[in-house]
Amino acid sequence: MTSALNLDPGSSALDEETARAEIYGLLSALFYQPPEPHLLAQLRVAVTEAPAPGAYLEASWREVVARAREMSDQAIADEFSTLFGGVGKPEIYLFGSHYLSGFLNEKPLVRLRDDLAALGLGRDEAMRETEDHIAYVCEVMRYLIAGDDVAVANLTQQGAFFAAHFQPWAPALCEAVMAHPRAVFYRSLAEFMAAFVSVEAQGFDLLA
Repeated sequence: MTSALNLDPGSSALDEETARAEIYGLLSALFYQPPEPHLLAQLRVAVTEAPAPGAYLEASWREVVARAREMSDQAIADEFSTLFGGVGKPEIYLFGSHYLSGFLNEKPLVRLRDDLAALGLGRDEAMRETEDHIAYVCEVMRYLIAGDDVAVANLTQQGAFFAAHFQPWAPALCEAVMAHPRAVFYRSLAEFMAAFVSVEAQGFDLLA
């Protein structure tokens, strides 16, 4: 995840695509489970200045790194458990169906599974969560950017998947995290993700 942690897209389209993919990968890792110590160690030494002044993601990225530096591994893990874990109903749901329909395992998940099947993708049996978990959706986006199969991993598929399964509910998740009184590290991460979603949406609009 070096490129994402450096937040340095460079000047070439290839470098920019690599950075996009690794940002999705980073979001997936941070929202799937309490962050591993090695990932937080990388985050704490990440570059926080963009190559060009005034970069849109720079301020929110700097806040993510600052919170990681201020907080211990255990404090961040505890925050993850407080917000997203626990027995029964979590404080904040990480599943798209909740935001799109108000319930888990509803029609949005069926549509997602159909679209994944059309792409030749499916859930790893080792994964406990359903496919509409934010970490899974981010990982699919990462694959559609960085995968080797150009019939699947291309801008057309990225834009279609983003518009159908990421953009409609990721901002609502970000708002829920940012509004939670006990969110500190994850509030900063949600602010960064909200800014990233906005940048992605603008980029896909330009391609339409």
